[in-house]
Amino acid sequence: MKGSRPAVGSLGRRVALATIGFCLVFTVLAVALRTAWAWQASVAAMRQELAQVDQVFNRTLAKAIWEMDRDALYTHLASAGQVTSVGRVTLKIRQANRSGEMLEHRQPGWSHSPRMPSLLRTLSYEPYAGAKEDVGELTLEGDERVLLERLRDEVASIVITQLIQSVLLAGLIMWMFNRSVTVHVQHIARHLAALSPETLDDRLVLARRPSRPDELSKLEAGVNDLQGSLRDYLARQRRDERELAAHRDRLAELVHDRTRELEEANARLQTLSRSDPLTSLPNRRHFDELKDVEMRRSHRSGQPLSLLLCDVDFFKRYNDAYGHACGDRCLQAVAQVLRESFVRAGELPARIGGEEFAVLLPGVDLAGALRLGERLCKAVEARAIPHKASEVAPHVSLSVGVAQFDAVTMERFDALLQQADEALYRAKSGGRNRVAS
Repeated sequence: MKGSRPAVGSLGRRVALATIGFCLVFTVLAVALRTAWAWQASVAAMRQELAQVDQVFNRTLAKAIWEMDRDALYTHLASAGQVTSVGRVTLKIRQANRSGEMLEHRQPGWSHSPRMPSLLRTLSYEPYAGAKEDVGELTLEGDERVLLERLRDEVASIVITQLIQSVLLAGLIMWMFNRSVTVHVQHIARHLAALSPETLDDRLVLARRPSRPDELSKLEAGVNDLQGSLRDYLARQRRDERELAAHRDRLAELVHDRTRELEEANARLQTLSRSDPLTSLPNRRHFDELKDVEMRRSHRSGQPLSLLLCDVDFFKRYNDAYGHACGDRCLQAVAQVLRESFVRAGELPARIGGEEFAVLLPGVDLAGALRLGERLCKAVEARAIPHKASEVAPHVSLSVGVAQFDAVTMERFDALLQQADEALYRAKSGGRNRVAS
């Protein structure tokens, strides 16, 4: 029974929607930036317009003030106030020995805005050469409504332009994506849906003009290569099935032989699983199995049980100085010394960590274990393995911690292991290359 197919969506539509979303975000940013620029440009233009108004009416107003021509003053003031960008015109007339007179003309509905440009000009008149006198002050203030109206029209134009560009760009991308990708992907999907073992020889051919190789060309070649691989695989499978049928009579015998070999391999693997692959000493697993056996035997017989924990001094520095391959050979040499030093029945030297070794000593008390630890250190020293990075000797040395099992105070072997570990710590703290209990 075929599973339900997921709903099919259009890649082109998704690309178009993503493009429109990006264009909208870009439009908002572009409109904001262009609006800010337009605002600054409009303010600069209004400031220039105020300067032009000043140039036009400066001399005429100064002359009218000097001549005390009221009609001309009001006429020129009203004319300056009729300029579109001017919101208010203020004229302050200076008079000798009297407070100045203030004339004003403002556009209906005008209100002061600190954002609008303004221009303050001192009016001077020269009745004859060399006689120049200040007769008043002219103040021109811009009309914010004019600026906002100009800005509104420009922003509307910017928004419409950006939106049209975004829609056209999204449509172009969707058309190009559909023409260049979607049509061929749909053709590939139909081809794959119609594939079966009998139609694997039908090659996929995309209806495209010859051009430089691209992703669709690679996909076309990949589908055809996959069909060829499947065809070859199915042919091999049919051949293998025929061969399998021909050898069916021998299957039971082969299974029996393989089962016997597997049992033998499992036995060898069981032996290997209890041996350290680098040093060939018993590993931590074997050590953990025998430690409990020896502890119970010590409980029953009352015989002493001691433990040595041995650590190669400054082994990390040895690896850094000579390399890990030499470090492995160093551990193998130490293991050989352990193997040669503890040959009595029941004694178990084992590698329990990186450069850490342990020795179980059944029937040996603390004093005897200390002697054996000293002998072990001397045997390693006799090997004279160079160790230029050691701080205690020019050769490889051991620090040994010794502990004896106490049936009264130690309920578990871990207590003996901890006591030996503490003794090893004392040996290291005391300068290394020594035995401590």
